[in-house]
Amino acid sequence: MERRPFPLSFSVRETEGLWRVTAGAAQAGELVDLLVSVANDKVAVVSLETNSYLDENWHPLQPALIAAELGVPCTVHPLGSRASGTHGLAEEFLVMDRDLLPRLLDGTWSPYELTLIDVPADVTPEQLDDLALVLGTTGGDEPLLSRLADSRIWFSGHDDCYVSLETRDPALPAAVLARLLTLLAGSALAELTEEPLSRVPEPRPWLPEQLIATAPHWIGALGKVTEDLVTIGLAALPDPWRLGVSFPQQADLTATLDIRHGTWRITSAR
Repeated sequence: MERRPFPLSFSVRETEGLWRVTAGAAQAGELVDLLVSVANDKVAVVSLETNSYLDENWHPLQPALIAAELGVPCTVHPLGSRASGTHGLAEEFLVMDRDLLPRLLDGTWSPYELTLIDVPADVTPEQLDDLALVLGTTGGDEPLLSRLADSRIWFSGHDDCYVSLETRDPALPAAVLARLLTLLAGSALAELTEEPLSRVPEPRPWLPEQLIATAPHWIGALGKVTEDLVTIGLAALPDPWRLGVSFPQQADLTATLDIRHGTWRITSAR
């Protein structure tokens, strides 16, 4: 919008012992280690859309063929016409060991729509059919995991940028916010130095936890960027951020990354 850099956005709410997060901007592969850390032994990829893998007629490959191209062993559970017209459901599920998910999301390709959920290690075809039914009948404002007692994480990524997730782990929202700050700072440094940065230190847990305790909805934008310091202005919003909402004229807080010392701090912007 108006050629401005895409902002950091983060929103969290707790419902029935579940934490629901909407955020941006992050690719699925940039959060995959956080998802794996709280998941069951198996993960089901239940929706996948990409232009990175096309056949000779320019049609997207089936998810199973993409997994095969990437050398990711998995079990395929077909849904076929039962998934027709249902948003967030592919015609086949891919079920794989959770530790294989980073190999699938290895950064060499880009899914513009991706939805996954963890499942028990001994999940049966009948349970996967039941999972499809739940996924297809849960309303957008209804907590999904409240209907899935055996699942700990649900993730949905859109346009390779927007993030939605539910989790039973109370520490995951703060970890996601810390990763978003790191990604924004890292992208600014990479553009400044014209070199890929292999490691940008993440904030310690106290920093995102403090932000979440202060307000549930945040927007962030880059401030001053040098090879030694990166500043990010953060403003609390009354509601979750939506595309087109500009950064307020005045930030509430400033998050600063000290490159030399590898530390983050928060200070008042007023």
